Amino acid sequence: MVPPEEFQLIRKWLSGFDRGPGVVLGIGDDAAVLRPPPGRDLAMTVDSLVAGTHFPVSAPAADVGHRALAVNLSDLAAMGATPLWGLLALTLPHADEPWVAEFAAGFRALAERHAMALVGGNLSRGALMATVQVTGQLPQGRWLGRDGARPGDVLLVSGWPGEAAAGLALWDAPPSTARDGLVRRYLRPEPRIALGQAALGVASAAIDISDGLLADLGHLATASGCGVEIELSCLPLSAPLQAMRGPSQARRDALYGGDDYELLLACPAAAQAALEAAAEAHAVPLTRIGRFCEAPGVRLLGEDAEALDPGAGFRHF
Repeated sequence: MVPPEEFQLIRKWLSGFDRGPGVVLGIGDDAAVLRPPPGRDLAMTVDSLVAGTHFPVSAPAADVGHRALAVNLSDLAAMGATPLWGLLALTLPHADEPWVAEFAAGFRALAERHAMALVGGNLSRGALMATVQVTGQLPQGRWLGRDGARPGDVLLVSGWPGEAAAGLALWDAPPSTARDGLVRRYLRPEPRIALGQAALGVASAAIDISDGLLADLGHLATASGCGVEIELSCLPLSAPLQAMRGPSQARRDALYGGDDYELLLACPAAAQAALEAAAEAHAVPLTRIGRFCEAPGVRLLGEDAEALDPGAGFRHF
């Protein structure tokens, strides 16, 4: 039997933003009833964030709420999809209403920014964990995948990779403007929904950076059946990242760190200008860092390249 406090918490904090296109029946029944947009395909993804593994136990609840949704929306961005609906399952050690209220505020603010309806929720007792499933829409028969890169395509990355990893590494460091900005990049990644939508039909392949730039790029190259070369001198390293970590560690953070939820995009050289213009229109930095080639694998080019491991990255187990 579901404890009465679960119903109260769901009703108070996790309901009320279940209205949106295609929502026939939202929160309150045994299941949501949804109507897909005519002539559109659906993209679905799910992810779990476990306290102590995917975020520090001491992380503010509002930031955990934002992050739990953002990492899922980033998957939709990598597919070129537009968010529609979400489901949320929270596991809590005890019925902590203030924590749930703050979590819901962070989650809801991001959901509303992307016009996503929360159509179902569940609360259970256990170790602190948030599982989110999101559904997005795509033009029928069109999506960005990992398998479309071809030799000769250029490789671009959005944003400033490495900042999130540095933020986590500096979690216990003394506060400063640079340190606090990096920590915020870890806690509140920005899913590149608009860039993903603009890349649909222009880019040949895409993936978001969760496990690390090199690790995720390796997945894309393998799926595409080709290799890729990265010019280390082209990596976009932000001033705060270099100031707090030093140039050498900043580069390692960018290559291996993960948690950036930026987009890696492959496109024909002739389409690079169109992608750069789209990124500029949405105020998203976009940098060319390499090129795809026939020979399989990920190769690093430039000074100290031999000292770096192209296969390193986050390991789930």
